[in-house]
Amino acid sequence: MPIKVLPPEVADKIAAGEVVERPASVVKELVENALDAGATEIRVEVFSGGTRLIKVTDNGCGIPSEEVELAFARYATSKISTINDLSAIRTLGFRGEALASIAAVSKVTMITRSAGEPIGVLIRVERGKMVRKEPRGAPVGTTVSVENLFYNVPARRKFLKHPATEMAHITETVVHYAIAYPEVKFALYREGQLSFHSPGSGDMKDVLARVYGPEIAGILLKLEATEGPLKFYGYVSPPSLHKPQRSHSFFVNRRWVQDAILSKALLEAYHGFLPTGRYPLAVISLEIEPSLVDVNVHPTKREVRFRNSEEVYQALQKALRQLLLSMQSPFVASPKALSPAKGEPEQKLFPIPQAKPSPPPEPTLPLAKTLPMLRVLGQISLTYIVAEGPDGLYLIDQHSAHERVIYEKLKRDREKAIPSQRLLEPLTVELPPYQSDLVEFLLPSLKDVGFDMEEFGPNTWLVRAVPAPFASRDVRKSLTDFIDALVSGGTDHLEGDRVLATLACHCAVRAGETLSMEEMRKLVQEMEAIDVMQTCPHGRPTVVRISIERLAKEFGRGG
Repeated sequence: MPIKVLPPEVADKIAAGEVVERPASVVKELVENALDAGATEIRVEVFSGGTRLIKVTDNGCGIPSEEVELAFARYATSKISTINDLSAIRTLGFRGEALASIAAVSKVTMITRSAGEPIGVLIRVERGKMVRKEPRGAPVGTTVSVENLFYNVPARRKFLKHPATEMAHITETVVHYAIAYPEVKFALYREGQLSFHSPGSGDMKDVLARVYGPEIAGILLKLEATEGPLKFYGYVSPPSLHKPQRSHSFFVNRRWVQDAILSKALLEAYHGFLPTGRYPLAVISLEIEPSLVDVNVHPTKREVRFRNSEEVYQALQKALRQLLLSMQSPFVASPKALSPAKGEPEQKLFPIPQAKPSPPPEPTLPLAKTLPMLRVLGQISLTYIVAEGPDGLYLIDQHSAHERVIYEKLKRDREKAIPSQRLLEPLTVELPPYQSDLVEFLLPSLKDVGFDMEEFGPNTWLVRAVPAPFASRDVRKSLTDFIDALVSGGTDHLEGDRVLATLACHCAVRAGETLSMEEMRKLVQEMEAIDVMQTCPHGRPTVVRISIERLAKEFGRGG
């Protein structure tokens, strides 16, 4: 095929696709422009998940009337002038693509007035072309309305998710910039109703109280640490507070980013402090000399590259570890102190020399689907049940096994109706704003499994009944964990099995819980009655068997 230059309208749509991935991308770019303009108040209005209308209003410096048309030109920016400026970027926007990209795939109306002008200007852009410009009375600042996003790119519009999912992404974006800029008042409206607002007090913790609730915000640990050119600031959860999904946010020079180095440092610092499969809640901001970080890695500016990533990793890991260790009793050895030093062999109470490593235990159950009759012997590490069977020793993961038992019961009950337990008094549960957006969409699925819930105010839900297995647990904590896990995958594939599997996980006993002999016997009896017991609904093994022959070989009794 011959080489040819693409028509401008095709090239513009391709470029727009790199910047405008979904409605939240539009909100992100417009909010960043407002912040760069020095706004102290930002209002975001959204209809139909952002596909019908996104409107962002700020009280920033505005745009002079003679520059308004230029603002929609590709690569037009007021934030950099020379190539040297790219090594010292101190603004959120700089690429000169945002407005041009948005206007290429939507209908945009801007009303703006700069502080030095008596009257503002209105400009209307469709398909990347100006179709209207006129004087307009307006306060100092800028309002940008984006209508019918992707109306001229039907293939892109077709791949958008349910409006509730798109709204959740928008809320997440606004919330993160409210955290990064606590001195700015943010207000987010969904279908004309206030969904989230921040006080603009200048204190990050005040914003976190609006996002996670005052109870959680009140126990977060304050992080303040300086290591050479690196300055860390933010809040992290104590070891007593943990989440079932990754719940951390990072900011570099107040830019919300995704970074594997920072994430790895956080998780490594908490290693040994949290139960397996649980994660800390963390909001961490890094201030760094702009020349030491490259923010021009990706068109959406969500990724960064550090000049010395190892230095950043070590500094954050050290700061977090010191903070966590300071919370421990001086009379209790820290988890780190109980582990062998790097490069040293692990010290065992009864070291047994071996000529070669032993093969691993036989995984799960033999080619049979059901468990044999077992005699419970006890519990190891408050996590595993030890039982004797006719053909060897059985080690049972109490959480994954109980999860499978509950899941199978729920599947049977679903054919009629899953038993629901009404609460003595209705329970109010406050959720993070971006989760609350999705819960409204999830209500039919939640009712199908036994929940009776209704909206009770902004981001607050009134719970009147829960599935029967929930009743024996801390309802508020189990419910928030359940919803956290359920919505973490968005609204795709929310068929019954996924909901049931997630519900079973959050009704089951946890690793670390003490079980009585009677409770262990009951669980094993329930396991024996299930046809398929090898794995939990998420695929994790439930049982490991060590055969009589294997035990004999380990003790030198084998032939």
